[in-house]
Amino acid sequence: MPRPARPDALIVTTDLCRWYRVGGETIKAVDQVNWEVNPGRLIALRGRSGSGKTTLLNLIGALDQPTSGDVYFRGQCITRTPEYQLTGLRRHNFGFVFQSFALLPVLSALENVELTMRIAGRPAAERDARAREALDMVGLGPRMDHRPFELSGGEQQRVSIARAIANRPSVLIADEPTGELDSITGVEIMLLFRRVVEQEGVTIVMATHDPALSQFADETYLMEDGRLSRAEGPLEIDLPELRQHVEFVERGGPR
Repeated sequence: MPRPARPDALIVTTDLCRWYRVGGETIKAVDQVNWEVNPGRLIALRGRSGSGKTTLLNLIGALDQPTSGDVYFRGQCITRTPEYQLTGLRRHNFGFVFQSFALLPVLSALENVELTMRIAGRPAAERDARAREALDMVGLGPRMDHRPFELSGGEQQRVSIARAIANRPSVLIADEPTGELDSITGVEIMLLFRRVVEQEGVTIVMATHDPALSQFADETYLMEDGRLSRAEGPLEIDLPELRQHVEFVERGGPR
């Protein structure tokens, strides 16, 4: 069995495949992917719909099992790990953000963020303090008592990000996190991701079909027909200037 090339890598895949049978046809959703995900990085996985991005995220996030090949997390092979152990691995090491915000409508923002920590068995005082801290980080401290229907789409996605980082995961898996948002709100989410990487030390692996958003990433990869390749370096952007532009637009332009 091949071993990871770099023991300090957070996630390593070796000859990773996920194939499906549809009728009489074999669909190679992920095909011979060899990949290293290193700590403290914002990584963009770009490709059109159906290219295999979501399937690859599910594999490295221990949500699915490969047809062949292996996934390593912190040097340990998790490919044939029993499901009950994978549940614990996901609960303590991974956070997930999806295109649909997946918030419980009857709970407030604070209660939605607390929920994952409640499931993990954290004490009540610790849950409350960490949930408030996470909501403050995403800029929603003043709206923590609001329910999802009282929040905009961008605010709901911020709640889902706060929920994903509440357990202090090593990796945040984000599948088209800006897909339901307008372009300005999408930029705000990307700026938030950069802050999460810098302040929380979380590695973020994000799938997107939008080439413009990959400029925020430290590394960009392309998925096409299940195959993964490294893209050219990210575009140079002036983050302070971009933040000022977003704030200007949010204020409604010149006063």
